[in-house]
Amino acid sequence: MLLKLSGAAFSGPDASGIHWPTVDRIAGELQDVQASGVELAVVIGGGNMWRGQDAAAQGMERAAADYAGMIATVINVLALQDALESRGVDTRAQTAIEMREVAEPFIRRRATRHLEKGRVVLFGAGTGNPFFTSDTAGVLRALEINAHVIMKATDVDGVYDSDPGSNSDAELLHEVTHLEVLNRDLKVMDATAISLAKDNSLPIVVFNMNIPGNIVRCVMGEEIGTIVR
Repeated sequence: MLLKLSGAAFSGPDASGIHWPTVDRIAGELQDVQASGVELAVVIGGGNMWRGQDAAAQGMERAAADYAGMIATVINVLALQDALESRGVDTRAQTAIEMREVAEPFIRRRATRHLEKGRVVLFGAGTGNPFFTSDTAGVLRALEINAHVIMKATDVDGVYDSDPGSNSDAELLHEVTHLEVLNRDLKVMDATAISLAKDNSLPIVVFNMNIPGNIVRCVMGEEIGTIVR
């Protein structure tokens, strides 16, 4: 399985940066997942550190802004790797931009071998290309390692028919298709990520990671959140 974590997940109750108790809680849940025998990979965003679109909107050249965002994701990868290894969880970090002093370069066969050996593999630096989100990177890596499902961790209970932040009557959808997500512009992932998942019949489970234990529940197949398939 592949877990997609946003960078915002690492900031916890803070506005930005890394909230260490939150990272440690996430590491604890991933430790439980690994102990269950599931082969687990994680793709991490960098929005708690840097948002390329925001920087581009303020005048920074978009490709350069996106590369800065990819580097921000690696900071989160190293933080989670440290939290996991302090708990005795064997990990490997791989990045789409070479940073050999801190992580392996992404090599698909090496990643799958790590997974076969029971290591948690952490993917950073997105796809290595500007103009693609870490959500798209999550779907791409999931397909490359032949994951059965991608688990999209969010700060809401799943996919709603409208924004629950502005509409108190928003309805939680327990199951939708990829095509419905695209046609209705439901806020799950960006259209490129959803289209890639649709074309390859990759299910996506969207769930609230702020509820302790939900990562493990999702991995164990409990009916939480929304499934997109």
